[in-house]
Amino acid sequence: MKKYTNTGNKDTRSGFGAGLTELGQKNENVVALCADLIGSLKMDDFKKNHPERFFQIGIAEANMIGIAAGLTIGGKIPFTGTFANFSTGRVYDQIRQSVAYSDKNVKICASHAGLTLGEDGATHQILEDIGLMKMLPGMTVINTCDYNQTKAATMAIADHHGPVYLRFGRPSVPNFTPENGTFEIGKAVVLNEGTDVTIVATGHLVWEALVAAEALEAQGISAEVINIHTIKPLDEAAILKSVAKTGCLVTAEEHNILGGLGESVARVLSLNQPAPQEFVAVNDSFGESGTPDQLMEKYKLNNKAIFEAAEKVIKRK
Repeated sequence: MKKYTNTGNKDTRSGFGAGLTELGQKNENVVALCADLIGSLKMDDFKKNHPERFFQIGIAEANMIGIAAGLTIGGKIPFTGTFANFSTGRVYDQIRQSVAYSDKNVKICASHAGLTLGEDGATHQILEDIGLMKMLPGMTVINTCDYNQTKAATMAIADHHGPVYLRFGRPSVPNFTPENGTFEIGKAVVLNEGTDVTIVATGHLVWEALVAAEALEAQGISAEVINIHTIKPLDEAAILKSVAKTGCLVTAEEHNILGGLGESVARVLSLNQPAPQEFVAVNDSFGESGTPDQLMEKYKLNNKAIFEAAEKVIKRK
């Protein structure tokens, strides 16, 4: 099994900030908008270096989306920044009408997603955002796993024409993907090859999947781990190729079991290659206040849960 090394825990939102700063230097059409959360979104350096291309909108997220849509008409590439809950749920109508329906080149960048937002509690821990955004025609949906991949994704979406939802988080998590690596939208990354079970993970659950795969290997179980950073468009070929070999699959995501990655994968399997599947996700509930580790343990979103799901799904083959 190929071992991945944690080079040091870093927050994925800082990867977004670093990527945005570099983009500002490379592409004069990149502009940034923020809804009163510059520090939380790590947009400070962009604002400092390019004040004429930075717009502080204040606590008016709907206006921010509308302004961003307008800026695209003049050829600008707007990156909006606020918490995931406010990036999606609060402004869904504006995104649907002004961005998705109009096919505007807006990059909706969302931090503090999922349970790992932690102590702020259920009102801020959106677990429905992937489902909301993937249902919009033409919307690309990306959920990155670590600092390096978030930085690479931030830079890659500037070259992609069309609306994008980029989801990342608040806590420091293992940083294990290659520094300055390439990011290909819609292309899954096979992190570990295996023959007994496929583990398809996204976001913070990718590292947990790798840890689970090592534990499974110790039990004589060969797990294939796939990093699905792009939920839409989904790399169906990579999933089907893996399941043809392993015969069963586990999906793992920091999102509601309804509407997320797991359901997208289940659709692919049902239409092409039916196989047993287990879901590691929040089971149709809101979150609550607590530390990220406490919440991931309570809601069964960690390597232990993935390990148990893998053992269960293998028995169903």
